[in-house]
Amino acid sequence: MDDVATDANTLLGHDKDAGLIIDETSFKKQGRSSVGVARQWLGRLGKVDNGQVAVFGVLANNRFVTPVDTRLYLPKQWTEDSRCCDKAGIPKEFRTFKTKDELALDMVAHLRGKSLSFGWVGADGGYGKGPKFCIALEMMGERFIIDLHSDFRVFLEDPKPYIPEKPHGRGRKPSTYKTDIESLKVADVIESVDLKKQPAIHVRGSSRGSLTVRAVKIPVYVWDGSSDKVYHWILVATQTLGQHPETKISMSNFSAETSLKDLAYRQRQRYWVERAFQDAKGECGMADYQVRKWGAWHHHMALVMMSMLFMLNERINQENEYPLLSCADIEELLAKFLPRRDIDKKEVIRQMVQRHKMRQAATESHSRKNQATISKIRISGD
Repeated sequence: MDDVATDANTLLGHDKDAGLIIDETSFKKQGRSSVGVARQWLGRLGKVDNGQVAVFGVLANNRFVTPVDTRLYLPKQWTEDSRCCDKAGIPKEFRTFKTKDELALDMVAHLRGKSLSFGWVGADGGYGKGPKFCIALEMMGERFIIDLHSDFRVFLEDPKPYIPEKPHGRGRKPSTYKTDIESLKVADVIESVDLKKQPAIHVRGSSRGSLTVRAVKIPVYVWDGSSDKVYHWILVATQTLGQHPETKISMSNFSAETSLKDLAYRQRQRYWVERAFQDAKGECGMADYQVRKWGAWHHHMALVMMSMLFMLNERINQENEYPLLSCADIEELLAKFLPRRDIDKKEVIRQMVQRHKMRQAATESHSRKNQATISKIRISGD
């Protein structure tokens, strides 16, 4: 995995344009013997079920992404059962329970130690339930843009936490910090600025044409409620256009001078991670394994990462001639050329180009619809 990360860094690494996106994926499994398997939340299925969960680090630069590290999540029922750990071959140094946040932070530190070059860390709302994950990244010296749950609380002015004076009479001296400033839910803060009245910004191209969003950034204060340390960060919100707009709210410690377009771009880079998981599972067999032990699971994931790296390298090499080349195309090309010769090269290329024409037509169709929506908004003066 470290070798894959090093090679991926050669292709995608950049101290400004690249981001390390943290995300997790799940694998539904039967039985109780597979390492880490338990009844737990499986995000891919959207429910609690029997399966495994792994946290991944994915290096992203523009539309190119590839996984560079992973950590298998071990629920407490595993780390507290030495017999199960022995049977699954889990090394003793990995038998201490760690939350998914802690696994993610371990990956960030590990990849920095391997000299990977990325300008920020991104993650979804599962890591933005509270301020601890963001604070940990700040303490590590990392820039971040982390999606938030709508009930994440912030302050619009410095809360200035303090320990109250000891009351007259008996009793212990207070040791808990408090503030006299009211905190607000981020959803209420964003609702007060009315995203529909914010400027529309072109973020990047997409498979559905231009991605244009309305965006706003708001300086806020974040306090963990247990110390006198207060953080002055930026609340970033974007909303897609159209009849069914999608709103994302994130926290970032980028400087206040960072442009709104740059912040919106980084926030929306998480989309490509989902695409990477789709390719990994659909074309590279990430979920197609029947192994039970710790070593075998990691060997399988290392092979998947090698396959994804190969796919990435080919897509970059062929970008000028075949800009729409996908992992599915590469798999089909290999299937046609390697094991059989009953179809000639011209026909394989013709079929692929035809698929690209269909994709391009779909992109242009979505782009025309987006432009029509933007034009209507401009005409109405909204």
